[in-house]
Amino acid sequence: MSKLMKKPMMATHIIGIYALSFLLLVVLFYYQWMIGLIMSVLYGVSLFYSFRKEKQFAKRTESYISTLSYRVKKVGEEALLEMPIGIILYGDDEQIEWANPYMSKFTDEETIVGENLNVLSDRISDALQEEQDSFWLTIDSYDFHVYHKKEERLLYLFDRTDQTKLYQLYQHEKTVLGVIFLDNYEEITQNMDDPAKSQLNSQVTSILNDWSNKLGFFLKRTSQERFLAVLNQDILEKLEKSKFEILDEVRELITDKNVPLTLSIGIGLGSETLPELGELTQSSLDLALGRGGDQVVIKNDETGKVRFYGGKTNPMEKRTRVRARVISHALKELVKESDQVLIMGHKSPDMDSIGAAIGVMKVAEANGVHGHVVIDENDINTGVQRLVEEIKQNEDLWSHFVDPDSALDIVTKNTLLVVVDTHKPSLFQEEKLVHKTEHVVIIDHHRRGEDFIDNPTLVYMEPYASSTAELVTELLEYQPDSLRLNMLESTALLSGIIVDTKSFTLRTGSRTFDAASYLRSKGADTVLVQKFLKEDLDIYVKRSRLIENTNIYRDHIAISVGNSRETYGPVVIAQAADTLLTMTGVEASFVISEREDGRIGISARSLGSVNVQVIMEKMNGGGHLTNAATQLDDLAVIDAYEWLKEIIDEYYEGGNEE
Repeated sequence: MSKLMKKPMMATHIIGIYALSFLLLVVLFYYQWMIGLIMSVLYGVSLFYSFRKEKQFAKRTESYISTLSYRVKKVGEEALLEMPIGIILYGDDEQIEWANPYMSKFTDEETIVGENLNVLSDRISDALQEEQDSFWLTIDSYDFHVYHKKEERLLYLFDRTDQTKLYQLYQHEKTVLGVIFLDNYEEITQNMDDPAKSQLNSQVTSILNDWSNKLGFFLKRTSQERFLAVLNQDILEKLEKSKFEILDEVRELITDKNVPLTLSIGIGLGSETLPELGELTQSSLDLALGRGGDQVVIKNDETGKVRFYGGKTNPMEKRTRVRARVISHALKELVKESDQVLIMGHKSPDMDSIGAAIGVMKVAEANGVHGHVVIDENDINTGVQRLVEEIKQNEDLWSHFVDPDSALDIVTKNTLLVVVDTHKPSLFQEEKLVHKTEHVVIIDHHRRGEDFIDNPTLVYMEPYASSTAELVTELLEYQPDSLRLNMLESTALLSGIIVDTKSFTLRTGSRTFDAASYLRSKGADTVLVQKFLKEDLDIYVKRSRLIENTNIYRDHIAISVGNSRETYGPVVIAQAADTLLTMTGVEASFVISEREDGRIGISARSLGSVNVQVIMEKMNGGGHLTNAATQLDDLAVIDAYEWLKEIIDEYYEGGNEE
């Protein structure tokens, strides 16, 4: 093309030369006519030859341009009709006005012209309504990246199937780390002889090795009670689909030998660096152990989500007197180093929360440090109100209680903040207190959840305990001899134990009776406890109406749904769930109702065969294996009921527990 542009320029120069030559011939004729004649002949021949060549050149140029125009037009037509790119023009009514032949292979029709865009996919219509400039679309087994030209009503569909498959392959091959921990291994094997211990190790190792070989991942025993697993996300998906059946396999085999050994597995994925992946894995294992073991916790660094599997059995009691003594000593040292101690429980405190708070306040008092219990009198229920009224009659004890605003005024950087009966910041009586001090202690008996405060100074979480009051009572036994519990203080602690164990019927171990015996020896009044637990007739009637609306689901699960526009307090909902659990054939109970604060409340109870905590966690709640709850916003009672049934079905039939 550049040569053709140069040709006209050369022709212009030649014409100039010929004009100059003509002038020279005129001059030559004037002086030497013979030579001028000869030169004129030569000039004529040259001129004739030049014009001839110029005409030929113009003809070739015209032919070339004509051919090029045809070729460009043909290439455009072929590109439009034959390139592997989908092109669709649509009208105002989203009907297809024109489409290139490439799109015809994605439908059984001979032509898609005149059809609605939904003939290809419903996703197109949704994207157009949202006025998206680009979006992803799947047609048959093809993945397309679609670019939308709104003004022209034009869609370009680029096939990205290979790119998607490559990305999926990359995702499936990404490294996943896991740590497998043998729960109770030390306690179980400490009294075993060498042959028995060797046989146990051989059985467990054989089961885990067969499991890893079957799925094709690397497994290495790093200590007596730990295994390291290296796998990829593809294998992890298979494990999740099987809901980690290895937990049941180990538990069933070991149970046959009367050895209560279970597995806890922490898994980390989604991190680009191996050190971060290792930290994520260890954090997952810590969470699994904090929730009672016999379960799997998976943390995904990319999404920030945590998934739980297992945890359907009541955890074996793992805490020892040694641990209680160590924690008690550590708490004593922290108390002595602080200028004061603030103790708070959860919002809408119950007997366990207030009783445990009083116990920690006595620990501070025994070590010569002033303690305050943080409580909001406007956020307490009827049963707790009776306990608070009794405390008010004891001026010395009531002087240790402060409201949240007063606590915020007196807290300092050197204040020791002790949180009892909860570990979730969103449930703290006053969350702002956590950010105003550098020393925070958590004492709780609930299974650890994902929501947890950052860098606590001391954590004493034992999901095997019946109540936080039980844990605090054990700590009191290792405090200085100067500690003195009066009748009301010991009764408050005993009330917490009795309420959380349903009068020693649920989650009750030998240590629970030991704690109750200690409190009884300090003057705890069981008659006063029953006074605290008395209920009003109106509340009894409201609870009866809830129980009346009960349906039995899956043969052994009782679900009660409150009447629309009738509100119930959280205590009434919880009591109704407790009552349903006493009915013949009921293994788990759920009560759904509108709360007085406008939200939907669900209270869940179980005898232990159903892990209601796992179910409630899927509904953004939590709790314990046999005692859990949740509160839902912007949801109708009937919708909450349908959602609950779906989650119960998933719990029994399998699925992704995310």
